[in-house]
Amino acid sequence: MSHDYVMRPSGEEPAGGSIDYRAELNDQQYAAVTAPPGPSLVIAGAGSGKTRTLTYRVAYLLEQGIAADRILLLTFTNKAAREMMRRVGDLLGKEPSSLWGGTFHSIGNRILRQQAQIIGYAKDFTILDREDSRHLLAACLHETGADEKGAGFPKADVLGEIFSLAANTLEPVADLVARSYDHFVGLAGRIEEIRRAYQERKRRSNAMDFDDLLALWLELLRTKPEILEYYQRRFQFILVDEYQDTNRLQSAIIDLLAARHHNLMVVGDDAQSIYSWRGADFANILRFGDRHAGARIYKIETNYRSTPEILSAANAAIAANREQYPKVLAAARESGDKPAVVACLDPFQQAAFVAQRVRDLHEEEGESLGQIAVLYRSHFHALELQLELTKQGIPFSITSGIRFFEQAHIKDVTAYLKLIANPRDEVAFQRIAQLLPGIGEKGAAKLWGQLAPLPLPSDPVLDVVESGPAQARRLQSLAARVPKKTAAAWAQLTATIAQLEAADLQAKPAGMIRLVLDAGYDDYLRENYDNHRTRLEDLQQLGAFATQFNTLEEFLTQLALLTNVESEGQQPRRDEGDQLRLSTIHQAKGLEFNVVFVIMLCDGLFPSLRSLEVPAGEEEERRLFYVAVTRARNQLYLSHPLVRRGFDGATTPHLASRFLGEIPPDLLETWNLRDYHSYE
Repeated sequence: MSHDYVMRPSGEEPAGGSIDYRAELNDQQYAAVTAPPGPSLVIAGAGSGKTRTLTYRVAYLLEQGIAADRILLLTFTNKAAREMMRRVGDLLGKEPSSLWGGTFHSIGNRILRQQAQIIGYAKDFTILDREDSRHLLAACLHETGADEKGAGFPKADVLGEIFSLAANTLEPVADLVARSYDHFVGLAGRIEEIRRAYQERKRRSNAMDFDDLLALWLELLRTKPEILEYYQRRFQFILVDEYQDTNRLQSAIIDLLAARHHNLMVVGDDAQSIYSWRGADFANILRFGDRHAGARIYKIETNYRSTPEILSAANAAIAANREQYPKVLAAARESGDKPAVVACLDPFQQAAFVAQRVRDLHEEEGESLGQIAVLYRSHFHALELQLELTKQGIPFSITSGIRFFEQAHIKDVTAYLKLIANPRDEVAFQRIAQLLPGIGEKGAAKLWGQLAPLPLPSDPVLDVVESGPAQARRLQSLAARVPKKTAAAWAQLTATIAQLEAADLQAKPAGMIRLVLDAGYDDYLRENYDNHRTRLEDLQQLGAFATQFNTLEEFLTQLALLTNVESEGQQPRRDEGDQLRLSTIHQAKGLEFNVVFVIMLCDGLFPSLRSLEVPAGEEEERRLFYVAVTRARNQLYLSHPLVRRGFDGATTPHLASRFLGEIPPDLLETWNLRDYHSYE
């Protein structure tokens, strides 16, 4: 394994003939594509032809006589890898099938299949999917007795997220818990114990989870010098796509593989680094030159996507960031409209504006709905818009695939309210019961079978002499029949239902939602969801939305109408080109649209309050705003409500996002809604 691989002579004629790189690339792309051996960082701005540059770089290396199986191309999606391989094949006339191209995980799998026995695995190891991992973790919880400790301990899904993040950031579990899961800080030792049990169970089962494909790859390289040398010699040229999204684990693998020859080219855009919350490390791209001495930096700044006016706003939007590689995107397109800033009275007026403008663009200007996107910082920012689009019959799709009211945590909390409104609601009862420890689907069905025959408040046989709310008394009568581990939670449920049954509270559906959260559902979120803070924000927004209704019946009726749009024939059409796209900005990265609306641009919402509490949080939020702006080709609308209703029903003023204030006014057009349409 110690021999070196020899490159083919550079003068050898490539299989597909010669490519005229000068004619087919702009000057900046050409410089990057023809870069000499050694470490190179290519800063490819939004819409500048990053994929084209990488594709031509691979073709160039092949034409220079580098054997295809000596090139490693790492991407983040299989689709990107296949697209680049196809384009290289088109350029050369033959696809380089022996080139090592794929995602980090697919390459890790390929290498571990070859070397598994060295780290104690058989080559036929299985790869656990998310559900498999959850089941194995649940078994570890049971084995260690952690699932018997009652409320407060993270469930399998949350543990999986903690272990995944620890693996990808190369951070000790205790440190990670203290930093990102401080509500579990006293349990760090037990969590680490379960992680060790989980690792051991995987080895006994000859199974790896998704993160192991990278973690064990790194372990192999770090602990087996002869294996490291073998792959260092094999991969003479390494190329990495979307480098700004790499985490510490991926970066460590790349640096080790390139440490012998240093022929490493990484391509990305520091201004689009927006995934720190899932482990991406901005320092990888920012400090690339510190880790790779003599690295050349190439900037590709010609943008082929957006109009000059949109790019001027984008350049101004990112300029305030201190931690960045300065660059100025230059448009290859002709001039267009300035981005419009639209101040709205409240989120409902904002929703009405967006819906009407979308209708005008589609019906009067002929724009395809599929080429219009509404982008936002968090899903709950689009609540009022979803309501308005549903009312107006404008078909839309959500990138996550789940509408606001269809999310599990929304349905959980509204189930409490439904059971109060209708004690015969079997679905609501069983959903609530399954939130309790020790009760599964069968247990919930059994309890319902025992509860349903009991007298209801309207039944004449009910003993009216008994004090206390009737529904709570019915639940209390089953207390002796629930599993022992459920007893405390059942008592809490009974008390919560008793409070919700109060007549004055049923006139305040927002107050009922708050009570459910305070009675323990917020703890349930912490124990069961990695993104519990986001889900809590959703529920707080649901409470704010509920303040406009005076009765529980009115609130639930409106929810039913909005969540059953299929009955009105307003479900999204099968042809996605006929649907308006709603998406968080994170999920829209890499996409582009003719028209983009960015909504809820208020300080505290975008940038979010939580992000401002984290070091470097504001700069990442600004990069997120930059990503949103650069999705637009032709038209860009930036809107913000002036007031917003809170959980308590009070209306509070909102300042426009600081990001809007950082764009010079002469680069923007201010829209006055009264001059456009009436949105009252």
